[in-house]
Amino acid sequence: MDDTHKHKGHLSSARSRQLKIALGIVVAIMAFEVVGGILSNSLALLGDAGHMFVDALALGLSLFAITMARRPATPTKTYGYHRVEIMAALANGTTLILVSLYIFYEAYHRFLNPPDVQTPLMILVASVGLVANLSGILLLKGASRGNLNVKAAFWHVVGDTISSVGVIVAGIAISVTGWVIVDPIVAVFIGCIILWGAVRLVSESVDILLEAVPRHIRVDEVVETMRKVSGVEDAHDIHIWTITSGIHAMSAHLVIEDQTVSRSAEIVRTVNHDLEERFSIRHTTLQLECESCPTGLICDVGEPEDKV
Repeated sequence: MDDTHKHKGHLSSARSRQLKIALGIVVAIMAFEVVGGILSNSLALLGDAGHMFVDALALGLSLFAITMARRPATPTKTYGYHRVEIMAALANGTTLILVSLYIFYEAYHRFLNPPDVQTPLMILVASVGLVANLSGILLLKGASRGNLNVKAAFWHVVGDTISSVGVIVAGIAISVTGWVIVDPIVAVFIGCIILWGAVRLVSESVDILLEAVPRHIRVDEVVETMRKVSGVEDAHDIHIWTITSGIHAMSAHLVIEDQTVSRSAEIVRTVNHDLEERFSIRHTTLQLECESCPTGLICDVGEPEDKV
């Protein structure tokens, strides 16, 4: 196993541990908020508990995806199971959208018939949830960088944190003013924040599944980078996509000058180095074309599959 695989394995194990701890926190606080929401009759608190239930499912799905992604490639799945992480992220984003819509639905009914709310209990339970959610954010913040699946779990916890803050604010406002309508108003605000993060998450996941060009890469800049390599005359038929978070791939046709095979191999090594340094593209398949060659020689040169 090479250093790249070892490094990814260590990252995967660390992310798995962090997700397990976060899952334990979410389940414990969810149960606490369900009881507190029922006793206090707070929709904002029950909405937060419902969101945390979905979060528990999402974190479990994320753990499953990370476990599957560790499995090696097979003759029929040559890229392995990396895409399971993206599918999990898409599922998590979709559930977040459904949660926000349900919160809007319940808030609508509470606008029509505002119920009495036990604010002291509401504030107490939400405060405990806030502390737990802040711990979850600190736990997942670093792990969410460069991994869309963990980023999905991170957004779930962020949504919970915002929900807890909103519930506390609603409880204080109701205690001071007596306006119980503040409860559904805060619930709508929470739903909007959740929806905003969910739409972004779904958009990123869909882009990867559609094999769109990664957002940090411009195709014209990639072509220009390859053209700057000595011996490269042109580049065309460029395809750039993301296999999973942090693993970008590219295929292209390079038109090169008529030269020796050893020099052609050097061109490929230089192109690969420049693409990795500037765009983090580590897996390439390059087809070399020589328009000035008498035979019109074409050959395929790329990085080994085990670098994915």
